[in-house]
Amino acid sequence: MSAVPAARPTASADPVPAAPAPLPDLDLLLIPPRARTGWRVVPARVAAMCAVELQKLRHDRTELYTRAVQPALWLLIFGETFTRLKAIPTGGIPYLDYLAPGIIAQSAMFIAIFYGIMIIWERDSGVLTKLLVTPTPRAALVTGKAFAAGVKAVIQAVVVVLIAAALGVAMTWNPLRLLGVVAVVLLGSAFFSCLSMAIAGIVLTRDRLMGIGQAITMPLFFGSNALYPVHLMPGWLQAVSKVNPLSYQVDALRGLLIGTPSHLPLDFGVLALSAVAGIAAASALLGRLAR
Repeated sequence: MSAVPAARPTASADPVPAAPAPLPDLDLLLIPPRARTGWRVVPARVAAMCAVELQKLRHDRTELYTRAVQPALWLLIFGETFTRLKAIPTGGIPYLDYLAPGIIAQSAMFIAIFYGIMIIWERDSGVLTKLLVTPTPRAALVTGKAFAAGVKAVIQAVVVVLIAAALGVAMTWNPLRLLGVVAVVLLGSAFFSCLSMAIAGIVLTRDRLMGIGQAITMPLFFGSNALYPVHLMPGWLQAVSKVNPLSYQVDALRGLLIGTPSHLPLDFGVLALSAVAGIAAASALLGRLAR
């Protein structure tokens, strides 16, 4: 009797389901993105802070309208009146044209000099403490906030330029010169906002900072060449003007916008060094503010 061969098992007709491929979107939940390191930290933080400020202005434009009132009054009342009086020698330039760059610098300074109030508010709300525990260097945080203040100042400068143009001020529209104006406004605002943050690290309260800010803004403004030439000042005020960064900012704006004789390399150098010194001082005092 012959042996019957065992029947081979037949393969199943249904295919075995393959393991599902991992969703690429879930990888971000398991593997964090590579952090920026080195020199890329500062540009990333600056861009982030500037984007935040632009978002604030996008949702609430009231600040732009209210801050445009004061420079408009300076140009309409002070500028037009002294243009008719011809009491201040400006080298043959209409006084309104001479005044307009000074008002641009003044309005940018007024925005930046009270920027420390915002960082005190961030300290009180706990935002500053969260920022300081991140791996971002303090200098990068301060730089980002300083140039975020510069974004507001540039927008304010655009408003003042449009008002001045409507009043008949003869300004250049050369794109390269206008880019230089943006750089001057950014550097000047960076210094004054860092000065405000450094003062905030010393006084620690909003009320004190508000009082000190109001006490130093007008001396900085009147101790510069924004309203009158330096050679008309008394000797002691000329000495103050020479160490006042606002004077170099106004000198650069006049040279770029209306073509008066200026010292652009010196102006840019002083503003850049002032901004670097301000960032260093504010960074050193930032930890004291967060305690």
